[in-house]
Amino acid sequence: MALFTNQATLSYNDNVVNSNIVTGEIVQVLTVSKTALSDTYERDKTITYIVNIVNSSDSDFTNLSINDNLGEYSFNSGSLVPLTYVNNSIRYFINGDLQTAPTVTSVSPLIATNITVPANGNATVVYSATANEFAPLDVESEITNTVTVNGASLSSPITANETITLETGPILSITKALCPLSVPENGTLTYTFVIRNTGFTEADNSDDLVIRDVFDPRINITSVILNGVPLSSGTDYTYDQSTGEFVTVAGKITVPAATFVQDSVSGAYSVTPGATTLTVTGTV
Repeated sequence: MALFTNQATLSYNDNVVNSNIVTGEIVQVLTVSKTALSDTYERDKTITYIVNIVNSSDSDFTNLSINDNLGEYSFNSGSLVPLTYVNNSIRYFINGDLQTAPTVTSVSPLIATNITVPANGNATVVYSATANEFAPLDVESEITNTVTVNGASLSSPITANETITLETGPILSITKALCPLSVPENGTLTYTFVIRNTGFTEADNSDDLVIRDVFDPRINITSVILNGVPLSSGTDYTYDQSTGEFVTVAGKITVPAATFVQDSVSGAYSVTPGATTLTVTGTV
């Protein structure tokens, strides 16, 4: 809301008389809210944002624009932007009905124009952004981005913020490789499993990691090695020769946390995932 004042003057016979001062108030009838569909972020994770603009008046608001700073924050003598707009992801709804997408005139900050909010209705703008190399990775980091609605028909811009926090806990992925790719009958092959952790928390025994695989063709296991240390059948893993099912004992496998370094000049973060390697060797 905005207050305004004004005063009249009366001139006569070289005299000037001032009126009383009147005060009025312009009540904003547009409100804006912003919601992220995920409360947390991690490197390269895509976050979808929903911006909802509600009009409580009996008149349409046209030719509005939204400006999202994508979490811009100060660094050294400049600034960094931790989110990257996903091209062509923007969607625009009026009272729930999909409309032609607004015009994106800038991607950093994200600026979208030609937005209308109908009388006693709402407009919703949905778009996605990806956490990039400038997304902070320090403990308890967060990204707060601000959306601003502008327009000539507004007495002042309206804003809304949304904050997401750095994902805690391990973030795991697994790859599997076979060597050699061509194996002669009664030959030896090795399956290599690599578990990577891009989170900044170790995956420890309490996380109960289990690798399960069904080898086809079935193999006669000759060795199972975890990070260079031989494992024992029954104690560390089980293998059903009749079905080919191989299962590690829950909690036997752990994966160290990822580490990161922030460049002191560019501000970019580089991440080195933690990794654990399991090899299973046998004959076919």
